Amino acid sequence: MALIKTSGLVSAISGKVGGSVYSRNRYGAYVRNWAKPVNPNSDAQQKVRADMGSVVSDWFNVLSAAQRAAWAVYAAAVNFTNRLGETITLTGFNHYVRSNIARLNNLMTSVSAGPTTLILPPTDSEFSVALSEASQQVTVTFDDAAEWCSQDSAYMSIHQGMPQNSARMFFGGRMRRIGKISGSSGSPITSPQTVAVTFPVAVTQKDWIQGRVQLADGRLSPTFRDDAVVGA
Repeated sequence: MALIKTSGLVSAISGKVGGSVYSRNRYGAYVRNWAKPVNPNSDAQQKVRADMGSVVSDWFNVLSAAQRAAWAVYAAAVNFTNRLGETITLTGFNHYVRSNIARLNNLMTSVSAGPTTLILPPTDSEFSVALSEASQQVTVTFDDAAEWCSQDSAYMSIHQGMPQNSARMFFGGRMRRIGKISGSSGSPITSPQTVAVTFPVAVTQKDWIQGRVQLADGRLSPTFRDDAVVGA
């Protein structure tokens, strides 16, 4: 379903209309032809669907009224940006699902208690990546003074896009989780770290890598990304 903002005619649009898909990236708005997505019903897809069902069920059947109220307080205090770049407010349910799907996807236990720190974790301004054909790894540079680096049960999840021709200027495809970099109170993580790629990479290809930070209390940052041409 398309999300449309009107002003006179149409000033912003995101989603599918007829045979076209409208979206935006860092270069601005763009439109492309719509293609019917395939459903290979992979193990990864089945896990995400199972996780979603589990998290939604827990919200209604496991969490106490006080816990749901705490998530609602957190949600009311936290601004979120939608696909049109507008600032909106999500519900407590939205944030609970958003946070815990990410945790289960990263093989962590879910968090029931609503966060008491009423702000999203920041993106990492030092995030950058380099990729190697020889090692089939991505080297991730990040701010190792950030809170998550010295916190147990906190991490930065790393996601990889499908490698592209080096002339490509942006990537709007799906990102696949390839691993996480875990924080530790006993031995804080240091930068850089390496993560093995899922999609094989070759010299001169370009690839986009996405990061996202989650703290132990369940707070989940917006995504951030960098791209790099694959080296030897």
